[in-house]
Amino acid sequence: MNPDTPSPSPAPGAGQEPASPLPAALPLGCVLMLGTLECPWWQGGGMRALPAATLTGHVAVPSTAGSRVSQELRYTKEKLGEESVYTSQMLIQTPKKDGENILTQEALQLHLEAALAASKVQVSLYGKSWDLNKICYKSGVPIIENGMIERMIEKLFPCVILTPLDCFWEGAKLQGGSAYLPGRPDIQWSNLDPLQLMEELGQFTSLEGFKELLEKAEVGQAYMERPCLDPRDPQCPPSAPNKQSQQSPDIPAELSGGCHGFSRKFMRWQQELILGGTTKDSQGKLLRAEALQTMFLLMSPRQLFEHFKDDYEIHDISWSEEKAGAILEAWQRKFVELAQDSIPPNATQSVHAFSTTTLNDIMKSFSDVSAIRVAGGYLLMLAYACVTMLRWDCSKSQGAVGLAGVLLVALSVASGLGLCSLLGISFNAATTQVLPFLALGIGVDDMFLLAHAFTETSQHIPFKCLKRTGTSVALTSVSNMIAFFMAALVPIPALRAFSLQAAVVVVFNFAMVLFVFPAILSLDLHRRERRRLDILCCFYSPCSSRVIQIQPQELADANDNHACHPSPYGHPGVATSTQITTTVQAFTRCDPSGHHVVTVLPPTSQVCTSPAVLLPPTDPLGSQVFAPSSSTRDLLAQLDEAKGGRECVPLPFCRWSLADFAREKYAPLLLRTRTKAVVVVLFLALLGLSLYGTTMVHDGLYLTDIVPRDTKAHAFISAQFKYFSFYNMFIVTKGGFHYPGAQAALLSLHQAFSTVKYVVREGNRDLPKMWLHYFQDWLRGAFQLQSGMWRRGWDNQAGDNGVSALTTRRLVDENGIIPPDTFYICLTVWASNDPLGFAASQANFYPPPPEWIHDKYDTTGENLRIPAAQPLEFAQFPFYLSGLRRTADFVEAIESVRAICREAAQRHGVLSYPSGYPFLFWEQYIGLRHWFLLAISILLACTFLVCALLLLNPWTAGIIVSILAMMAVELFGIMGLMGIKLSAIPVVILIASVGIGVEFTVHVALGFLTAVGSRNVRSAAALEHTFAPVMDGAVSTLLGVLMLAGSEFDFIMRYFFAVLTILTLLGLLNGLVLLPVLLSVIGPPPEVQDPLSPLSVPF
Repeated sequence: MNPDTPSPSPAPGAGQEPASPLPAALPLGCVLMLGTLECPWWQGGGMRALPAATLTGHVAVPSTAGSRVSQELRYTKEKLGEESVYTSQMLIQTPKKDGENILTQEALQLHLEAALAASKVQVSLYGKSWDLNKICYKSGVPIIENGMIERMIEKLFPCVILTPLDCFWEGAKLQGGSAYLPGRPDIQWSNLDPLQLMEELGQFTSLEGFKELLEKAEVGQAYMERPCLDPRDPQCPPSAPNKQSQQSPDIPAELSGGCHGFSRKFMRWQQELILGGTTKDSQGKLLRAEALQTMFLLMSPRQLFEHFKDDYEIHDISWSEEKAGAILEAWQRKFVELAQDSIPPNATQSVHAFSTTTLNDIMKSFSDVSAIRVAGGYLLMLAYACVTMLRWDCSKSQGAVGLAGVLLVALSVASGLGLCSLLGISFNAATTQVLPFLALGIGVDDMFLLAHAFTETSQHIPFKCLKRTGTSVALTSVSNMIAFFMAALVPIPALRAFSLQAAVVVVFNFAMVLFVFPAILSLDLHRRERRRLDILCCFYSPCSSRVIQIQPQELADANDNHACHPSPYGHPGVATSTQITTTVQAFTRCDPSGHHVVTVLPPTSQVCTSPAVLLPPTDPLGSQVFAPSSSTRDLLAQLDEAKGGRECVPLPFCRWSLADFAREKYAPLLLRTRTKAVVVVLFLALLGLSLYGTTMVHDGLYLTDIVPRDTKAHAFISAQFKYFSFYNMFIVTKGGFHYPGAQAALLSLHQAFSTVKYVVREGNRDLPKMWLHYFQDWLRGAFQLQSGMWRRGWDNQAGDNGVSALTTRRLVDENGIIPPDTFYICLTVWASNDPLGFAASQANFYPPPPEWIHDKYDTTGENLRIPAAQPLEFAQFPFYLSGLRRTADFVEAIESVRAICREAAQRHGVLSYPSGYPFLFWEQYIGLRHWFLLAISILLACTFLVCALLLLNPWTAGIIVSILAMMAVELFGIMGLMGIKLSAIPVVILIASVGIGVEFTVHVALGFLTAVGSRNVRSAAALEHTFAPVMDGAVSTLLGVLMLAGSEFDFIMRYFFAVLTILTLLGLLNGLVLLPVLLSVIGPPPEVQDPLSPLSVPF
């Protein structure tokens, strides 16, 4: 092999997912899953995109198993594997005053200062020093068999740094490589003239092949022929165009169209990538810009490990991929720190530094479970449950039951999540940050309902309360399960995992309420029978054997109340007032269970009837419901009042309860005719406002919503979103068709993308080249076998796949078609002998072409036989998208690209698909609303069927589902009014709102259905019995999500805490205000007719 012939280094890009610069707008996965960031690289005639580091936290790719994106990713993985990816470290400079032009010498000098500080970062780990030149990414490095020349080239070969400074000589200062030759200063890019160096090195060895490589790459004099930002700099080379004149360069003119690295042909940085907020005149001439961007590309941990694993310098440190990753992370953290500190505080510009590690740290914090918040939330719930269920009368107190119930919910949540882990359902930020609190708030609702029912039953048998409330508990639990299972239809794995985990937790909560919590009630009953205190059950109750004798009392007849019965419609009426005065003497004591037993002595009565009078309606429901002395409960209250200061007698404010408030104050006010009209009007207005708000809901999710505000990372992402919207995409062609015979179809497929308005063109308005163009150009020019030097010595060689097969025919015809029978032979030669062009093409062939290096002096031997490449099953070519800011822009671009791929498959049989950041994350929005409407429609239908089957009343089920649909619309509209965008997370909450809404509606509806009397009476009875547990459930849900308010992430605050709080408030309003009004007007008839006992609620 000729020692001067360069051979390519292994293709470092093989097997990697293409990527683009870090976007500021992300759909959820970035947020939940977290996923893949991307950074740009170079290509011939444009920029090449490289993958970036995978973030911790596992943001799920927004596609489901079986979806086209999932199938495409699986195909890529099958062909290329899961190769490590590259990382991008970025600097963005913006003026502190908005709108100020940044294309000035002062601003670029400031940018140079920050970039220099970043490029000189060094870290010391494992007893070694690591600088940028050791860890940066370098692509297409040729291998020279002359050891001295190879080491020199390896040290000098430039890092990939995409910067506007490359338009000037100062860009060379960022390259840290250096080499030594006797008799001259250290060779650096700031003083390196490649042409002159080749002449000097040519004296020692033949570099003919390497010179040819540099000529093809159009390296020329590299940085030495570029203008200096500061021509008065002593190091500015004499070859700089403005060195002699000492004139400052025309910065807008130099930056117009972008810049290029050391290779003009293969390393061009698009203007859209390095300049932001640009302004041009009518002729397209660049006038001003408001932002500059520089990117440093680093190797991945695996690449760094592979690069140094055989190096003698690290043989003593037990080199591993983990250590390589630690070195990269340490360097990146120092990079951000030094770059930002390099700018003086009084500067007129701001420099924002950002690295992959920075985002990794943020997302790790985002995904970590906050033990303090979780513990605080559960302690707060324990306190609320205990205080709410404590009673002054120890025989009625259930504080220990509340504590045990919350602890059971905590155990059920832990058990459910444990089962999810065993089932392999992945955890993500939504699981760790939200689900523990949401499950807590939902889980205690049924516990409160059972506890309230237990205190109201006359027979204190725990499973009797299940007979009374079991239907409500089953309805709420089944509805929540169905809601979360329906939310799993949303085609986003992270949200599907969250929904499945929530559904499993609801199942565990339901089992806890059904099987375990009644046992807790039974234990509490044993405490009462043994006359022990609540919570402090080791001590006996002081009220266990008290006897109270009260003075004679007057007991009013239930038909009296000193008012007439109004007409059913609320108008004045005529009635006969009958007053019964009864003298009562009663004794009260505690039975073994700790409850009051009242003994009433035979009374003496006096009946007095007064004539009829015309009175206005003071009670819309009739005194039969709201007589202040119409129940044993009120009698006991009078007894307690008469007792005075005896033991266990509650203070006046301790006698107040939500049930009493609902019976005596709330229901009479709500169920008045005038109040009903006001409620209906207000809710219609709310519905109308919500419908208007739904028109303001836009799709999307921004990374600025995820990153904490008032941080440097947030400032960087905000600046990038404002000024840069440059994204990379690839078109992947699959196997299943004959590549040599489909060259025209491949070129046609490539050209079809000129119709996509977001695709970036070159300066001449042409599309970026694809690999077939590079292949053809090399065969036309660099590989001129018929007249070139490579033919010498080969004319007499023969062989089926030999060189003679290529020297006796034309390699590319006039239409640019390579002869199909030599296509794969030529592919092997090109891939092996054009390292820069092959790397720039980003073809990523699979199977990769075999390596074949020619030697023009070898006229015998195996090197004259060229192994043909295997038929291709995977290839790709790049495009670059710009102007994508709104989600609608991404959707339009995705649909346009997909349409072109479909047409190519139908017309030419070329199977292809797009890949890249926009397709990986934004494709979900194409069908997101469809999946949302489908899931919520199925959920409402299932809720109707479940309610109709369990309640055996479709009328009631229809009213419940109507309320739930209204709640979903109201929540959706309020989200729009708040500026919350529709992404996977709001969709899941909207779907879950139907299940959560059942908690606020089904109890009232079931109480109404099983009560007797008129609609008003039944609505009032339902409110009396369900107002307290529904309010307790709502407060518990609010307390459950309250700890989310302490999150440092604005995303958690707005998309979880705010939305769930609004959902809870809407549930209260619809369940305790609108629903009773609707039931009192259009409610179904009662299931039981018992006119003698209108207050009974036979569950």
